[in-house]
Amino acid sequence: MSSHLLLGLFHVFLVGPFFYYVATAPTPPTFIFPILLGLGIVLAIYQSYKAITKLMSGSPGYKINIFHVAVVAPLLIYIGYYKPESTDFVYQLLLMLAFAVIGYHGYWLLQGE
Repeated sequence: MSSHLLLGLFHVFLVGPFFYYVATAPTPPTFIFPILLGLGIVLAIYQSYKAITKLMSGSPGYKINIFHVAVVAPLLIYIGYYKPESTDFVYQLLLMLAFAVIGYHGYWLLQGE
């Protein structure tokens, strides 16, 4: 099984539904917020490293890493930090991101690339 296939399956069946649940739950359980905060911090560090490594080597594909650092990680950190007091707008962004994750990775899984 290729790493691209595993990455796609991970996003379609775990990341997307998790984001959807957090965005639509009337009141997410309190243990979710430290998970989001930690995930956002780890994501920012890891994706920054990957982007820098790709840029230094001249390898393509760094834009998706930059997207994770600039959009996904700050959103998760914000929700994790402010907990239920986060504005409705950020939950709407997370919901849109959930659909985008499932759609983007689902499309590539169906294409077989």
